Formats: sequence, C-alpha cells, structure tokens
Amino acid sequence: MNPIRRHEMIMEVMLNQKDVTVNELSDKLQVTGKTIREDLSKLEEQGLIVRVHGGAVLAQSDQFGILPSKDPLDKYSDEKTEIALRALAHIEQDNIIALDGGSTTLEIARRLDNMPLTVVTNDVYIISELVPKDHIRLVVPGGYRVRNMLAGPEAVSYVQQLNIQKAFLSSTAVHIEHGLSIYTGDLIEFKQALVSTARKVFAVVDHHKFGQTALRTFASLQEVDIILTDKGLSSETAEQFRSAGVAIECE
Repeated sequence: MNPIRRHEMIMEVMLNQKDVTVNELSDKLQVTGKTIREDLSKLEEQGLIVRVHGGAVLAQSDQFGILPSKDPLDKYSDEKTEIALRALAHIEQDNIIALDGGSTTLEIARRLDNMPLTVVTNDVYIISELVPKDHIRLVVPGGYRVRNMLAGPEAVSYVQQLNIQKAFLSSTAVHIEHGLSIYTGDLIEFKQALVSTARKVFAVVDHHKFGQTALRTFASLQEVDIILTDKGLSSETAEQFRSAGVAIECE
C-alpha cells in the first residue's frame, strides 16, 4: 500500500473514532508499528492529528468538511459568519448554485433567504437546513453517505450534467502552489465535477487554512474565480495570492 493511501485510511479511522492507537492501526493496515509511527509523525507535521502516548487524536475534524453531529459551527464561528455574508452578496434570486459540504457552506445555507433559488448540495446538514425553505429548489445528487456527505460516481455524473452558475467550495487547505486540497479521497471527484461544471467557482475558507497543504489537490488556484475569506488573513498573504492572479475578498 502506498503512503498516500495509507495516510487516507488512517484519517478515515480517526474521523470515525477521533482517537486511535498504534496497535489498532498496525492491525488494520497490516504494516509495522514503526511504519504507523512514521505516518503519524507526518500527519502531525501537517496539523491534522496530535500524537499522544501510544497513538494519536484528531486535531480538528471540521477542517475536513466533515462535521460532528453536534455544534458543527462552534470552531471559528465568527470567521464562518463573515465568509457566509460575503458569499450571500454573490447570490441572487433565481440563481442555480452549488453548496459543497462543510461548516462554512452550512452557514451560508442557514443565512439564505427563502427565495426562488436552486441549490445543489451533497451535505445532509445543508439539506436538512434548506428543506423548510419552500421557495428554494433543492437538488440532491445520488451516491453513498460518507458521514455528513454524499459521494460516489452517481453524484459525479449527475452534477456534470447540470448548469450550475456559482459553486461555493470548502477546502481543508489553500496553498499558493498546491491550490485547494483535502484529505478524503471519496470527495475528490465530486468537488472536481463542481469546479469543471460551474460557470463561477468560489472557495470559502477561513484564514487559518492559508499556506496549508492536504494530501490531494482538487482544484488549482487558476480554476478558482474568487476566494472568500475573513479579515484575519494577513495583508502579506492576501497580496501573495493576488500577485499570483487570484481574486480574494477579505475586507
């Protein structure tokens, strides 16, 4: 098994149970404890986990776009609200938009007015949020459930046939060279389908994610029209991205 796939499997285990021992991972992945400890060290360097005696715990689950069942917006809630308000300024009546799975896109859904609008989403929390808003036409692609999101080839092929005007995408990390990246391979193709299909692509990410890199890139910065973030982003970082041709709204 190659290291990238092994790291994905480790994160899958941790996203399900929040903490894990070296012995558990060694048995599940059929590799030595030494290999697991090396893997955990690399994941810790990326800020994804925290090493503890005999194992590791998840650093923060909300950064993966995969949300806990309770209080999914507690972490960086002010930043998410700020970004959501920026996003709402780009959404007009009768638009066809896509809301990718994640805590910031969930905040966008919560703040959407009940107006004529079509929303495509694969996030069960967003679906639950929008169901009572009867003027919003809710479109849910098929697929299998990966915690709070739907994924799979059915969802990808369905999205590729749609005329999405604006897609709002979450990301684990934003990097000047590696673009937008996430850790869970199950969601890569769905995100890429949104990027290739939408006329305009918005990345909605808080400032803590800038300069970070996760395992798999799903979009280059050149494929993103606008990055919506919060005022916590330093002027130096904003200028670095703008110099690379990326539009950023953060003020």
